[in-house]
Amino acid sequence: MTALSFEKLRLHSGQIAAGALILGFWGLARLPELPAHEQRAMAQRFHFKESPLPAVSGPAHQFIRKVHPDLEHIAAWISASGAFVALNDFDRDGLANDVCYVETRTDQVIVAPAPGTGERYRPFTFEPGKLPFDQASIAPMGCQPGDFNEDGRTDAMVYYFGRSPILFIQQPTTPAETGFGPARFAVQELVPKVERWYTIATTMADIDGDGHQDLYIGNYFGDGSRLLGGGSRETGRPAGGWMQHSFSRGNVNGGSQRIYLGKGTGQFAEAAGFEGEMARSWSLAVGAADIDGDQLPEIYVANDFGPDRLFHNRSTPGRVRLVSLEGERTLTTPTSKVLGKDSFKGMGIDFGDIDRDGRLDMFVTNITQPFGLQESNFAFINTGNLAAMAGGLAPFTDRSEALGLSRSYGWGWEVRLNDFDNDGELEALQAVGFLRGTINRWPELQEAATGSDELVANPATWPQLVLGDDLSSDRPNPFFVRDSRGRYFDLAKDIGLGRPRVSRGIATADVDGDGRLDFATGDQFTTSYFYANQSPKNGQFLGLHVLLPPAGQAVGSHKVRSGHPGADTPGRPAIGAEATLELPDGRKFISQIDGGNGHAGKRAPELHFGLGTVSAGTPVRVALRWRDGEGRVHRDRFELTTGWHTVVLGPTHASKKEM
Repeated sequence: MTALSFEKLRLHSGQIAAGALILGFWGLARLPELPAHEQRAMAQRFHFKESPLPAVSGPAHQFIRKVHPDLEHIAAWISASGAFVALNDFDRDGLANDVCYVETRTDQVIVAPAPGTGERYRPFTFEPGKLPFDQASIAPMGCQPGDFNEDGRTDAMVYYFGRSPILFIQQPTTPAETGFGPARFAVQELVPKVERWYTIATTMADIDGDGHQDLYIGNYFGDGSRLLGGGSRETGRPAGGWMQHSFSRGNVNGGSQRIYLGKGTGQFAEAAGFEGEMARSWSLAVGAADIDGDQLPEIYVANDFGPDRLFHNRSTPGRVRLVSLEGERTLTTPTSKVLGKDSFKGMGIDFGDIDRDGRLDMFVTNITQPFGLQESNFAFINTGNLAAMAGGLAPFTDRSEALGLSRSYGWGWEVRLNDFDNDGELEALQAVGFLRGTINRWPELQEAATGSDELVANPATWPQLVLGDDLSSDRPNPFFVRDSRGRYFDLAKDIGLGRPRVSRGIATADVDGDGRLDFATGDQFTTSYFYANQSPKNGQFLGLHVLLPPAGQAVGSHKVRSGHPGADTPGRPAIGAEATLELPDGRKFISQIDGGNGHAGKRAPELHFGLGTVSAGTPVRVALRWRDGEGRVHRDRFELTTGWHTVVLGPTHASKKEM
């Protein structure tokens, strides 16, 4: 090398070093790619048939709602919620083949047979009847199924923007009745006096451990506000500001968080309210699951515009006590990735054993829009340190990046952890999308999101978001599948789910009893769809319908039979019951019966386990834990073969009263 060349190299050594560093960091940040042949092989395991959800004649279609005059320039933002879907057994034929969904284009709450399950009855709508109801200022947000009076029939709670919820209680049939329809349901208020709430998140669980199912009601906009229906500028303006106080610490002026304790009669009484920041948080999703094994469900609240919260349940019958837990930060953990300390937009929550170690983990969705708000989904993996919960420590650490679940490249909402191909590994299905139009409003929204907290609560400082504007409408709903090395990859486009969506809710169920989980999506201001699972049979499965006897009916001993319950099997889903499967090769799978966790979807209250290479007819040991109608915790073991089974629970000798 000549002296001149050496001198040039020395002069440019800084730039060379900087370039090397940039290339090195780029290599570290670059996401792994799935080899094409493996991607094709994984995609071949899945196939779904898409069908629109049944419609009912109604008003002309709308694509935005009429709002208060102060909010007209952000009417699309105010109108961005409401699409919802649930799968359940309303007509008592033993299969979760009935759909209840919100058609946002007409603001109807529709009950119908799931597509492809037969025309068992005519689709109908849940109507408020003679109860106070102003169509112009109220919009339905969801339909929470549940057996509220414990008679073995599925009821529903419809909740709204602009009103407190309404209960639809299914009545016994009479000999003269034919068919199934709206006349089967009696309409009643949840609360004694109608109030103006903006409910967006609910779930059902036995929170106080008395043996009766309770309701968590998560409200979004401030109680008493008058957002919908137009009207005078002087009417319904909230004292704390229309909008959140901050995009990351806004939990001071949102809607109230409420818990209603059930009595097993269809009547509910409000428990003592939340205090501090949770009293007025902007909740978008809620989940209940027993983490520490005492059959009292912990509560996870996914908050928009502020830290999410996981509550350790220390309640006793009639007295709710929820203690906030926080994760532990390490040297390499950003604060915003620590449970309870995040500054992201919690949009959805689901529980599942992601790493297959016999413990429940959590998946929480957020906004992960490139060149927009690039936050992170969370895959909170259970560390097993349950004793730490007594000291306020959440036994979870986020592993979303390592698992390939941190980014869905869109505006996330619902998420479902289920095994759709029965291979023994959970897939992660996510709803994404916000507003479909032709004018990209991300530059303006990003500027608003990084602006001063003192300005955000005033809608006059917000950028225009009206009909025709667009935010994150170009992505399909991600369908994450785990590869042989344990990392998840989005295969939505490879399995025929590649159409861009503006979805909100996801519901799952085996609607035809064939052992393959189907799903439905609730989409905003467009058609909602059902997806029949027609995937190749890649593995065996074990499914459980776990039922408690109807109120007042005793069962002498467990009644276990193969197949689905059928109309002649009395019972109600044992919400919160936990099953642990012990496979012949030593693996343990765990799941709990879901009472309605998430954002805008409700899965069926049944347990489904993919078993992978287990042979048909192989005996599988099942450890079951549940709480009976009097609040006693029971444990028992069964040995069941592959396929569907119905268990009507009776008394056991291994029971105790949990205090």
